[in-house]
Amino acid sequence: MLAEYSVDFVIANGENAAGGSGLTPEVAREIFETGVDVITSGNHIWSKKEVMSFLDSEPRVLRPLNYPPGTPGRGFGVFQSKNGYLVGVANAEGRVFSQVNLDCPFRALDEAVDELRRSTHVIIVDFHAEATSEKVAMGWYLDGRVTAVLGTHTHVQTADEMVLPGGTAYITDAGMTGSWEGVIGVRKDIILKRFLTQLPVRHEVAKGRCRFNGVIVTESSGRAREIKRIHILEE
Repeated sequence: MLAEYSVDFVIANGENAAGGSGLTPEVAREIFETGVDVITSGNHIWSKKEVMSFLDSEPRVLRPLNYPPGTPGRGFGVFQSKNGYLVGVANAEGRVFSQVNLDCPFRALDEAVDELRRSTHVIIVDFHAEATSEKVAMGWYLDGRVTAVLGTHTHVQTADEMVLPGGTAYITDAGMTGSWEGVIGVRKDIILKRFLTQLPVRHEVAKGRCRFNGVIVTESSGRAREIKRIHILEE
């Protein structure tokens, strides 16, 4: 796929890559071996204890930048693409419907974007948030200052991809890679039991045919020219 679309730089959200929740060093290395340049994350990044020290030692794995000072890891960075140009990547987490007391993602991204723009005008933001309204607001807030604002977290790809007037590509949710025979990646029988009984259940990754979701952003001098949704179903 990288060759087919002439992709120069790949970002993957890996917060659920280790058995459906969290990330481990081993799984991160497997992801990098596929051609991914940077792994972003979200609220589930803390699910595996072995990731804590890994976040400090591996700059290509980002956690949301608006956690309190002293939290392991980093929330943004500058990386080199396969063609040699610099790409800034920032990862933030929304606060609407969140059970965690986080710093304001809007103000946190103000600071991160200002710092990244000292090195490059190509800046991609993974905004990991529950509420559509908060993600749409972030797109407008950063329009003209970053190349793309790509929403993650809700696992269902949205059909609202666009290039905003200031030249920022936007989509509310880039979607999920995993089985489409479950409920957002979890075995459907388990989730149905949860809804029918309201009792707690242990999540297990859904099996069966998979789908691959993502987007491709084409840019020039840091301004997005096009955003294209990718949706591939396994037959």
